[in-house]
Amino acid sequence: MQLQIRLLGTVELSVDGRIATPGPAKRRAVLAGLALEANHPVSLARLTGMVWTEEPPASAVANLRSHAAALRRVLGDRLIARPNAYELNLGPDELDITEFQRLAGEGRGLLVGGEPDAAADPLRAALDCWRGGQAGDGLPRGTALDNRWASLDEQRLQVFEELTEARLAVGEHRPLLSEVRRHLAAHPLRERAWGQLMLALYRCGEVPAALTAYRDAHATLQEQLGIDPGEDLARLHRAVLDRSPDLAHVPQATPIVVAAAVPVTPAAVRVPRELPADLVTFVGRTPEVADVVAAVTGATPAAVVVSGPAGSGKSALAVRAAHAVAADFPEGQVFVDLGYQATVTADEVLARVLRALGVPAAEVPASVDERAGWVRSRIAGHRLLLVVDGVTGAEQVRPLIPAGPGPALIVVGQRQLRSLDGVRRVALGPVGAVGARALVAAFSGADRLKAEPAATAELVRLCAGSVLALRITGARLASRPDLSVAALVDQLRDRRDRLDLLVYEDQSVRSSLALGVAALRSGDELIGRLLKLLGESPDAPALPERTAARLGVSAQRARHALEELVDAHLAQRTDPGGYRLPALVRDYAAELAGPPALLAAHPLTGWRVDPVAA
Repeated sequence: MQLQIRLLGTVELSVDGRIATPGPAKRRAVLAGLALEANHPVSLARLTGMVWTEEPPASAVANLRSHAAALRRVLGDRLIARPNAYELNLGPDELDITEFQRLAGEGRGLLVGGEPDAAADPLRAALDCWRGGQAGDGLPRGTALDNRWASLDEQRLQVFEELTEARLAVGEHRPLLSEVRRHLAAHPLRERAWGQLMLALYRCGEVPAALTAYRDAHATLQEQLGIDPGEDLARLHRAVLDRSPDLAHVPQATPIVVAAAVPVTPAAVRVPRELPADLVTFVGRTPEVADVVAAVTGATPAAVVVSGPAGSGKSALAVRAAHAVAADFPEGQVFVDLGYQATVTADEVLARVLRALGVPAAEVPASVDERAGWVRSRIAGHRLLLVVDGVTGAEQVRPLIPAGPGPALIVVGQRQLRSLDGVRRVALGPVGAVGARALVAAFSGADRLKAEPAATAELVRLCAGSVLALRITGARLASRPDLSVAALVDQLRDRRDRLDLLVYEDQSVRSSLALGVAALRSGDELIGRLLKLLGESPDAPALPERTAARLGVSAQRARHALEELVDAHLAQRTDPGGYRLPALVRDYAAELAGPPALLAAHPLTGWRVDPVAA
């Protein structure tokens, strides 16, 4: 069965080339929610939030099951019932969003790489994926899907402006005028598009019209937002007034970035370029990268929290997204790694950012309020990207949330930091089987895995969707050409040795888990005792009342500690009302529950004492 699901516009379903009617709006919302999370189970609770705009009715679950049954008659075995969840299996070319983001990424890469002519075709093709209207047109609004639709609509505007940038770079000035004017009529607050219109007019010899466009932009921003145009647009205005030769079109292989048409960087101002290198062996996570990109280049505040389990590739994803948007932040990129140390305070983070922006250490104010004020003053209105990794608490980064247009913030941590107001959130789950095999193959070679399909499937299962575990096993195979996949699997099957094997050079699943646990323990001493208790029977679900009795605390206190583990992706909720440890966390908890002598017996752990008692 060949499916085509289209969400970029009115929701549409095609089966083997024939249009199928998904049914009423709520059924279409179920289809859209499952398609957006394709190949991952979506719980009934999450589906409820995607379908109903207000308090769901008492019959919500029954209605969802009815909608799912109707969809299964069309989708067949592509729609799978899971425990209290549904999963829709789709191929990479069966959802228009996936194709749109693939084409947009291809075009953006060519544009950044200095090939504007080649970039135009994939960018046009990406826009052709849209069928008019907004993403998810016709579905209920006010649901949990609203942020996804807003993100996609923002990505569409960005792609249009990237295509405009490519066309400006190859000299298509006059044909652009009417298109950019229509774009601005619908989206009058897009400063980048105002700059593109000014540049196109100037290159067509219409200098007065370019100056008028700037006045229109100024009036619009003042009237609707109460702000003046940013420095980039003001700089372009000055260049038009001066008839700067830098604005003339010169055929070249490098793209012309309108926002920096006349770069002026005072010698005294430091432009930080602190992003770590982008990983070459980055596999999958395309929708999540696109969500982060949309969050930091979209609405104010341009801030996003990337969360997920230890070893899920959060940092790598954030760095990849930061590199993808680096050209949009020409005034610098600051990277701060807190190392999941809960003892790092907001004033230390602020001081680190100020130093990165060129403030001498001796001049950094002593007061945290003054430091926050200095940071806000220095980043306001500037195209500056801040990335803060290893965050354990919202208080560490709250002062960095942008107060207006210009700067952007990416926060990376195990927790979703729900108390941060107005930020978008991108949560990473375990990587799927296809992506897991691709990641191991990137290290060990695809032919080696194809030769042992059953052992490869078991290896992927034992790594439990952990990007870190998969990278380590791939590196181990690469370093041992004589080691078969089946032999490595046999070693990994023994839980007592598993974490010892999931270590390679400076990478360690145990160390990654230990950091997350230590951060939680610093805020709640019960966490250490709780994990040791759960480690005594790591495969059994924990019930709050029974756990409370064994710990000697109230049920409410035990439930709060269990929820802290869930928030940090160290536990999962189960029905009815229980909690279970994820696979690799079980191995770690079992070690914590063992005697210190057993811990010391492991030659590769680095532990010589009980890490919970220490």
